[in-house]
Amino acid sequence: MYVYGDLALTTLIHETVPWGRSLDEYVAMFNLTPADLAGSILDCGGGPSSFNAEATLRGTKVISCDPLYRFSRREIEERIAEVYPLLMNEMRLNHGTFRWDTLISPEYVGEVRMAAMNAFLADYEDGIFEDRYLEESLPRLSFPADSFDLALSSHFLFLYSAAFSFEFHLAAIREMLRVAREIRIYPLLAMGGSPSPHVRTAIAALRLDGFRVERVPTTYEFQIGATELLRVSKT
Repeated sequence: MYVYGDLALTTLIHETVPWGRSLDEYVAMFNLTPADLAGSILDCGGGPSSFNAEATLRGTKVISCDPLYRFSRREIEERIAEVYPLLMNEMRLNHGTFRWDTLISPEYVGEVRMAAMNAFLADYEDGIFEDRYLEESLPRLSFPADSFDLALSSHFLFLYSAAFSFEFHLAAIREMLRVAREIRIYPLLAMGGSPSPHVRTAIAALRLDGFRVERVPTTYEFQIGATELLRVSKT
């Protein structure tokens, strides 16, 4: 996850809140199948997740894009160390908003997140050299049309509904659909656990555009109520 400032293009390292997720979590969040992982994937707002590092080792073609990737490994690592205890404290204070069945405690979540972020950091410089981590910002991407089989957005679109307008969300989704045959967005809740006010209007607009749009159940639920993803594909 990467928390954007008001303007992503002017974001500074002290404004980032890095919080990484693993390949296993991506598989569960996005219902990823072996066929999905055999294709080409764009991870929009990938932040310090280890999805790219782990999936690349398994032979998946993955590119992650995020404004975070303008910073050096050392800068990102220092920021992780700075915000980690703050995020852990927030998780403990908001204990009742999370489901503790698979991720069984705040301490265990911290271990999982830190393991993912350490795997990202270990891969980061190689990934920068190989153009797997690119400094890109929605709602404008530099890739040619139909460059990817699948584009993902984890814990950015819809989650920050209060910070980003409906127009931003729709432009970002349309741009993801320009560069990928299918997109998936998770979760569909805003911060605080309420349904995002942008989901229904986005679905209506995308259907008018001629896209196939589905709300799909997912087995991943850490934030209580975050049980669906949005899948949009070209018909």
